[in-house]
Amino acid sequence: MKSTKRIYSAILLVVLLCSGLFIGFRVDLEKTQAEEIAVNTPMVFLAVKDVKVNDSFWGPKLKIWSDITVNDVFNKFEGQYEAESGRDLLNDYKALGRTRDAFRNFDIVAKGERGTGQKQHDGPPWYDGLVYETIRGASDFLSQFPDKKTEERIDAYIDRIEAAQNSEGDGYINTYTMLAEPAHRWGLNGGFERFQHDVYNSGALMEAAVHYYNATGKTKLLNVAVKCANNICRVMGPAPKLNVVPGHALPEEAIMKLYWLFKNNPALKNKMTEKVNEEDYYDMARFWIESRGMNCGLPVWNVWSQKECEKWIKDNTYSDPLYGNHSRPSWGLYNQDSVPVFQQRTIEGHAVRATLFGTCVTTVALENNDPRYIEASSAIWDNMAGRRMYITGGCGSFRYEEMFGPDYVLPSDGYLETCAAVGSAFFSGRMAELHCDGKYFDAFERSLYNNVLSGISLSGDHYSYENPLIGEGVKRWSWHGCPCCPPMFLKIAGELPGYIYSEKNSSLYINLFIGSEAKIKLGIGQEVTVKQTTGYPWEGNIVINIEPATRKEFTVKVRIPGWAQNAENPYGLYLSDVKTKVALKVNGKNMPLKISGGYVDITRIWSKGDIIELNLPMEPRFVSANEKVGSLKGMTVVASGPIVYGLEEVDNPELNSYKIDINSQASMSFKNDLLNGVNIIKGKAINKSGAKVDFTAVPFYAINNRKPGNAFKVWMPFQ
Repeated sequence: MKSTKRIYSAILLVVLLCSGLFIGFRVDLEKTQAEEIAVNTPMVFLAVKDVKVNDSFWGPKLKIWSDITVNDVFNKFEGQYEAESGRDLLNDYKALGRTRDAFRNFDIVAKGERGTGQKQHDGPPWYDGLVYETIRGASDFLSQFPDKKTEERIDAYIDRIEAAQNSEGDGYINTYTMLAEPAHRWGLNGGFERFQHDVYNSGALMEAAVHYYNATGKTKLLNVAVKCANNICRVMGPAPKLNVVPGHALPEEAIMKLYWLFKNNPALKNKMTEKVNEEDYYDMARFWIESRGMNCGLPVWNVWSQKECEKWIKDNTYSDPLYGNHSRPSWGLYNQDSVPVFQQRTIEGHAVRATLFGTCVTTVALENNDPRYIEASSAIWDNMAGRRMYITGGCGSFRYEEMFGPDYVLPSDGYLETCAAVGSAFFSGRMAELHCDGKYFDAFERSLYNNVLSGISLSGDHYSYENPLIGEGVKRWSWHGCPCCPPMFLKIAGELPGYIYSEKNSSLYINLFIGSEAKIKLGIGQEVTVKQTTGYPWEGNIVINIEPATRKEFTVKVRIPGWAQNAENPYGLYLSDVKTKVALKVNGKNMPLKISGGYVDITRIWSKGDIIELNLPMEPRFVSANEKVGSLKGMTVVASGPIVYGLEEVDNPELNSYKIDINSQASMSFKNDLLNGVNIIKGKAINKSGAKVDFTAVPFYAINNRKPGNAFKVWMPFQ
């Protein structure tokens, strides 16, 4: 094995040396070819604080998450959880004599302690990042529901974070590395960045700081983030700086948010304790993205054993001059590091890393309009949505490395991590922002109403890591040894109001159907108040009031979901047939549906009191999968609007024997006293005796709230 590795390394060196002669030409050629791709002017989303949600579906949920979930997650990061709630937590408790406290790590570091060992660090290395992500999500909720106690609580956390950073002196902060592996900063010198999460945690810090500043106007956490970002920009980048890429995507988008904050608010720089050069942040985002796939080619992940790969990196083998003076190890498909990003055409590896990496690439494309970025992000998204996304909007087929499977490999018992669904929604949201196409909001909405919502209990204090489409004994947990999903959930939930509306030049976009009100200034200088009233997703009627400040001509673009047009998926991954047609009225008059890019355009001179009425077909429908999805042949899913339904054993005692009769008409009714109020779908099934029986289906997100652990199925055989 050793001799084989030496031969492989020698061949690789020759290839690298030769490729260096034409790499510049190759990049220029790719750029020239990519420049043929059209570049659109992005749409602009509203700030969370500028949208008031008063929706019968989302309003109560947002309030529960603001009042209960935010505090529940913070409490549990403080160690206020039952150790018996998980085997790993109980083992931890027995070993430590106490529950984990994420904030204790900052306090120990603040005292100057270093190298005390892993046992002195509570939680996994990414615990800092999860704290920061929770602050980010909580910040967006503060924008909607100002709360002095929550703000004071976060301010106290910020004091402890700042003290920990100040104990180091140069802006670096990652409590795990400081306590357990101080000689391995950024995963170097025998460290392992994929595990340490130094860069990931730093990115989460930047995100938290930007969102908290936007919510409160306070700059203390922003100062901490700027010090951290400046440290990164001093030490990482092209030679002779360190060649480091994030072991987990996210920092690329986070540092872009820092860049945009100062670019759009230059006076804010005067409030910082350190000098801010926002261009450094933009350059760092590009370096991190464009350095993907530009590694020494070793170790060979998924060929060598995991142990061999880790040892090769921890032995610092890549620092050998054989690999050049700016080399770094390969992180392989797992971390989207197998090929340069501009050559990547499929979404690969760890599903959370992959979806967030797509988000990051699209974020930079929004700034630079570089056709290479646009082409790469589009190819990755198209592959995800068209060949590797579940009917619930979830991602990640396999438990092994929590990864995407090959095209059309979508087993019902797939891993489907909550974080991956959140990541895919963020990716789709950025793509919608870039391309102004409704298909991206179709995917966003599918993820949101199904796989994302299933990640939290109706009570707001229990969570799920996996969200399979078939199961028995599957339960949400109160806390977890790796509680990454609750903070990610809070991030997307807190930011939700900002996605409802957007504007571009003289157009107002209605992206999501959520009861709400906002005041928007269009690019033509026209101010418009828009208000939605709807019973969506249980009802298909949406009333949109348009109140311009003055009579003026502009365009209102209303999204018409693909499922309402018999396009269940833009690439034919899923198929359905809706009989009822979409109907649109303006001031009571029927309007023709001229749909372009997923939106119907209504261009007219608008006056106060103008009303748009949209009726979407919410009838129950049966969905099938593309025949290339071999595991789903002869199977169907019940759906209505954006909601995917499933059958629970608690309603269907003979669940395992049912075959859905898709030729019988299904009916739908609202049950106010069930699962906080939901539509249920009833239809006919054939049992093992061949007799027709009634089946009852409930929304997928609500499964396992009445009788946790009972058997359920989403895809059902039919006849």
